[in-house]
Amino acid sequence: MNHKLVVVAAPSGAGKTTIVQHLLTKFSTLAFSVSATTRVCRAHETDGKDYYFISTEVFRSRIEANEFLEWEEVYEDQFYGTLYSEIHRLWAEGKNVIFDIDVKGALNIKKAFPTEAITIFIKPPSKDILLQRLRNRKTEDQKSLDKRINRASLELTYESQFDAVVVNDTLQQALLDAESVVTDFLK
Repeated sequence: MNHKLVVVAAPSGAGKTTIVQHLLTKFSTLAFSVSATTRVCRAHETDGKDYYFISTEVFRSRIEANEFLEWEEVYEDQFYGTLYSEIHRLWAEGKNVIFDIDVKGALNIKKAFPTEAITIFIKPPSKDILLQRLRNRKTEDQKSLDKRINRASLELTYESQFDAVVVNDTLQQALLDAESVVTDFLK
């Protein structure tokens, strides 16, 4: 099998998780890459399904052991990364891998797998709408929200480095656009 990687990235609040979940229902050949993180597990999340929740110490030791395809210290002492073992596990199951990941991680995967990967940037219709979506989530305190807003502003500048851009203004259209990009890539 010719293994492929579908790498979906966006600033927090742009809708990438919703789009990735939709793509997983549309393409039986796709399997979700579960990232590792040091952040606290949220009430609605499950370890091993949403993320592999590990301590900062364990994460750092796995970095030293070169166990990550990519990793990033997204916020101070808050790491996210993709374990090589996760990719190999899914490929062994005969699946193509889909990622819901930050923009730097996406570009690092593309660098490691230039022909096997497609990077898709989910773009909000405007920065103001993105900020409103983040506020409407009500999942974080003001300090955490401020960090996400500052990071989102930076991440919006990465759009031109991606293979495809899907604007998430109207969700139904964004879902169709993402399906089209993935269909063309998996052919």
